[in-house]
Amino acid sequence: MSVRETILAALRQAAPVTAPLPDAPAATVYFNPAKQFADTLAAVGGRAAYIQSTEDLAKELRQLEVCRQAERIASLVDGIESVNVELDGIEDPHVLEGIDVAVLPGEFAVAENAAVWLSGSKLGRLRALFVVAQHLILVVPAERIVHNMQEAYDQISFDGLGFGVFISGPSKTADIEQSLVIGAHGARSCTVFLVGSR
Repeated sequence: MSVRETILAALRQAAPVTAPLPDAPAATVYFNPAKQFADTLAAVGGRAAYIQSTEDLAKELRQLEVCRQAERIASLVDGIESVNVELDGIEDPHVLEGIDVAVLPGEFAVAENAAVWLSGSKLGRLRALFVVAQHLILVVPAERIVHNMQEAYDQISFDGLGFGVFISGPSKTADIEQSLVIGAHGARSCTVFLVGSR
């Protein structure tokens, strides 16, 4: 037997006895997940708003102060046009610098922590948008609010290699003297539009 095989055999003999995994604790379920989502989002510095359709979304965006002041708006949401930004054929994410507002489609939202799942398949080569934009607007179907992260993980699927991110409110940190700073290394504001009936 080689030295390698001797070492591996000794490790196998010294391995602890396997034990079954414990049952996962019951996850929190909310009486009103939509309200819980909105309240939690407000607590982390964001804002939730309900609208009935994409047409209403266009009207709401025209009313938002951050959109009225924006020179460059990048949108990946159907029915919402980008302003002063050409997103087709971008190879270098550095050209996204200076985006004032990014309007991005979220697949679902989580009531427990106000997180919104953005799939890399929808962002494609533009996945830097949610980091470089000054203000973030996420659009999620209102019926796609799950109670907790356990349910959220069940919603995620990738065809092959994939990328996705949970976003909960604007960028923030409290590393320095435990003082909360909004917009520390990303979007300074985050509005989530929940589209459809509650």
